[in-house]
Amino acid sequence: MFWILPISLLIVFEVIADIFAKQWSLGSNKYFWIFALTAYLIGNVFWLFALKNGSGLSRGAVIFSLSTEILAICIGLFFYHESVNKIQILGMFLGLVSLFLILWE
Repeated sequence: MFWILPISLLIVFEVIADIFAKQWSLGSNKYFWIFALTAYLIGNVFWLFALKNGSGLSRGAVIFSLSTEILAICIGLFFYHESVNKIQILGMFLGLVSLFLILWE
């Protein structure tokens, strides 16, 4: 279970990078793309440590993907006032269910 911390840090840096990328796309600061790329790079270093410490490629990649997608959706909804429809909400719910099932041991 030593892979939990690196994969958590990967998720945090990925979400931070997504926020910088969104801000750059909105034109609020022309240098945010540099911050986004830096955060993506740092996050992927933690991915290497997660793999080395036993996350497994299949389990680790799914946990990373679902976690960052769910967090990105929440940030998009609450901070950028993006909208989702009922099918997308169902998809988010199923993503949460699958995340719990993958973590079940």
